[in-house]
Amino acid sequence: MRLQILGSAGAEYPGFHPPSFLIDGQLLLDAGTIGSVLSEEEQWKIRDIFITHSHLDHIRSVPALADNIIMKNLKHTVTVHGTADVISALRDHMFNGVIWPDFTKIPSAKDPVILYSIIEPYLEFAVKGYTVQAIPVNHTVPAVGYRVNSACRTLVYTGDTGPTEDIWNYCSGVDALIVEVSFPNNMESLAQVTRHLTSSMLIDELSKIAELPKRIFVTHPKPQYYDIIRREIECLGIDGIELLHDGSVYDI
Repeated sequence: MRLQILGSAGAEYPGFHPPSFLIDGQLLLDAGTIGSVLSEEEQWKIRDIFITHSHLDHIRSVPALADNIIMKNLKHTVTVHGTADVISALRDHMFNGVIWPDFTKIPSAKDPVILYSIIEPYLEFAVKGYTVQAIPVNHTVPAVGYRVNSACRTLVYTGDTGPTEDIWNYCSGVDALIVEVSFPNNMESLAQVTRHLTSSMLIDELSKIAELPKRIFVTHPKPQYYDIIRREIECLGIDGIELLHDGSVYDI
């Protein structure tokens, strides 16, 4: 499993892009960043996008990808997977003909650029050789993380979450965990209100996992505090943990 970090920041800032994780060049977890870092040919390989929740920094590049596809006059459909809440938000508030054209009907309803797929939490979903499960997490809007299986490799991505429970039952001993830490420790009160994590809060969450993942990738830091969060992550003393940065590529 090849993991490419298109974006991993908790905000847009020079040198930092919103969250987007590309698996094997074809399956995308969240869509904060696509066209600004991928070539046309790389963009056309994306056929499935799994969205964790409806916040703008996790969906903002879907409209641009759709526009790029239609401008090239490609017969190309991208399936956007999400819970009913996520799909409803995209339909009502983005691809609604006001904020952005409804690409589920362009160039035609029969052959659209965008196709919606509603997924049910906890149920395994098979797509192109992968098995994907959506697991609810604790955020300010309905949100899930994803467990992705491919051959002998398993990756779990929490998306945005504060202290939560269920998803940790799906993380024991997995090959890689992508988990958020948005704020430094001295901003825990803000993390609690916005339902995000700090490094010290992450320790409490990881203690809920029976066997720690082999590798732990930390995502979603606020760019202004990136160096502080990196030092706090290093001080945790956990083997195989690191703070992600855009452009990195890993073989899981």
